[in-house]
Amino acid sequence: MKKLFSKIIIILIFSAGLASAQQDPQFTQFMFNKLVYNAGYPGVSGGSCGIIQYKKQWSGFDGAPQSMAVCANSPLPGLPLGVGLTVISDNLGPMKSIFARIGSSYKLKIGPGDLGLGIDFGIIQKSFTTNWIVPEPLRNDPRIPGSYGSNGYNNGELNKLSFDIGFGAYYEIPNQLYIGLSSTHLPAQTVKGDNSLQFELSRHYYIMAGYSAVITPWLKVKPNILTKTDVASTSFDANLNLLWSDMFWIGGTYRSSNAVAFLAGIQLPFGPGNSGTLKIGYSYDLTTGSMASNAGQTHELILGVCYAPKAKKRSSHGNDRFLD
Repeated sequence: MKKLFSKIIIILIFSAGLASAQQDPQFTQFMFNKLVYNAGYPGVSGGSCGIIQYKKQWSGFDGAPQSMAVCANSPLPGLPLGVGLTVISDNLGPMKSIFARIGSSYKLKIGPGDLGLGIDFGIIQKSFTTNWIVPEPLRNDPRIPGSYGSNGYNNGELNKLSFDIGFGAYYEIPNQLYIGLSSTHLPAQTVKGDNSLQFELSRHYYIMAGYSAVITPWLKVKPNILTKTDVASTSFDANLNLLWSDMFWIGGTYRSSNAVAFLAGIQLPFGPGNSGTLKIGYSYDLTTGSMASNAGQTHELILGVCYAPKAKKRSSHGNDRFLD
């Protein structure tokens, strides 16, 4: 089965020397790291935040996907601007990808919320190693770029750096709702390597939205959705989290393509007036469909810190964190 999975990866990536499936890494806890998808997010939330997100997918297979994102964003004091930094590492079989982007958003006050319009610039590096797992040694597969010689199969290799641009619009009413529209890889260029090996970067589009419903002073219900498409294929995540006492959450996510997931986490206040928040989260994906019995385990961890000083509110309540 591991050899079969390796062959599937190679066919998906190199069929006709191109790749056309969705190429951005897929994170289950997307609602806690919106900067990965939307360049308009920096500065809109009003806090200075950093987050590390790591996902290990399909542990039952050799060469299974592993993704890590490190993101930070902050408003600029006295200006209607925010800045953000995103670095993503994504490994899938012989393919390794690195995305590094820095961007800025302009914040507009619209009604009870804020709209951020942002653009980011950066680099993307795509590399394919020659150390592929060959499902059938000494067999020449015409769908895999390379050549067959006296010493066996000579796999193609690619290691190229290119530019990247993204755009996003993000609107948020604090502690009530958010909605975002964005696109990554706007140039949609083709990265070319040796042996006719090339990688076609597709333009990706995202729609995200979420709402916070206060059920009791101690319980909030938070639905979130994320739709992803590169026109050739589309998938969506539908999530529902329950937040208890503004500290603990549990939830579940349905992904249309291949999984359901369970989430849990804790956020702890710190600093003067509880102006800072430490967030730790975990998700476990159950793969569905034909791969369910062989995919193994999928885990994702997040660790985030935010600092957002607030003006002191007068209240007769014992804890004014619940009046945000």
